[in-house]
Amino acid sequence: MVKESTAVSKVFDVILILVLVSVALLCVLPIWYTLMVSLSEKSAAAAGIVRLWPIGANFVSYQQIMRDSEFFLSFWVSVKRVVLGASLSFIVTVLMAYPLSKSNRDFRLRNILMWVLVFALLFNGGLIPLYQTVKAYGLIDSIWVLVLSGGLPIFNVILVMNFFRNLPKELEEAALVDGAGPWYTLFVLFIPLSVPVLATVSLFSIVGHWNEFFSGLVFMTKPENYPLQTYIRQMVVQIDPAQFNTDSETLKRLNEISNQTLNAAKIFIAMLPILVVYPFLQKFFIHGITLGSVKE
Repeated sequence: MVKESTAVSKVFDVILILVLVSVALLCVLPIWYTLMVSLSEKSAAAAGIVRLWPIGANFVSYQQIMRDSEFFLSFWVSVKRVVLGASLSFIVTVLMAYPLSKSNRDFRLRNILMWVLVFALLFNGGLIPLYQTVKAYGLIDSIWVLVLSGGLPIFNVILVMNFFRNLPKELEEAALVDGAGPWYTLFVLFIPLSVPVLATVSLFSIVGHWNEFFSGLVFMTKPENYPLQTYIRQMVVQIDPAQFNTDSETLKRLNEISNQTLNAAKIFIAMLPILVVYPFLQKFFIHGITLGSVKE
């Protein structure tokens, strides 16, 4: 019986490993394919024959991106948006989650505020009222409309609030006995103990701000104010030799560029920051979202 159970366990482990490897490949293959298209020659990308390896490998598309000032302007807009937006969301989330983690006896308006948050999480006023509000505040074509529109991530607030509520009550009681006030307790006690969930919600905010394109499409009227994802969605390569010097080198470079290869190169570059940041926060991700989603 023991040998049979051991054999069954090994077979199950093998099946589980194969499933996980398959899922990992399904996640990695689109990124790899995008990279291969960006490195392939124009005709191969246009014909759709690129698979796991580049055909006619070259770096022409990446060289063209280095000459594209609009791409770097959009990249810089997205960087500013992520830094400002993630910082604001972090501050607002922590300051809102801390009082909501208290009992009704300590914070009498807790239940009312929680109902307001849940209602706002499930319903919204719609795009037209939002646009009219943004326009009334003079935020059209401003970086702040991209930052403030997602300044209060309610799901993140609930996640951090539940994490705070699961921290031992004795720690806070001991701090209060020693004369610590609410601000000292929050910054010296709660925040250092909540690194997993705070790293998780920070990752949510960073990825959300970096990948979001619709607000840039709606609230920005000038292409130079587009965030990167909006710029990528709108971009179309217009190769008109009449706009350039007609020397043989320029014509050769233009002839090697296509919409498919250049767009794939831009999309791959746009993915790189998230691919670089995620491994550093991934170790906190599962722990933070698991503990933050459980309520006593």
